[in-house]
Amino acid sequence: MDGVLKSWAVPKGPPMDSSQKRLAIMVEDHDLDYADFEGVIPEGEYGAGKVLILDRGTYRILNGDLKSGKLEFYLHGKKFKGVFVLIRMKGKDKHWLFIKKKERFKQG
Repeated sequence: MDGVLKSWAVPKGPPMDSSQKRLAIMVEDHDLDYADFEGVIPEGEYGAGKVLILDRGTYRILNGDLKSGKLEFYLHGKKFKGVFVLIRMKGKDKHWLFIKKKERFKQG
């Protein structure tokens, strides 16, 4: 998006069904060169900890944008498929709710 990797830390992992709402903390954008990076960033350095690629695929924005505080998008990855929403929490610039929308039709 906009020539960079937009990134969120999701402490409890992405929502796998529509009953889950997960905290997503927006972190610094990354250059596209980091798209394949996995490893451990040493303690004391920015972003310290384990970095994992959970999935690969494509996305399509359906509605909204990050500026408005609500972004609805479709993910088509190997693990994550469906419509998801990011909603900025009031008074918290970096804190968002990450929600998987209920599927109208079961994927087969």
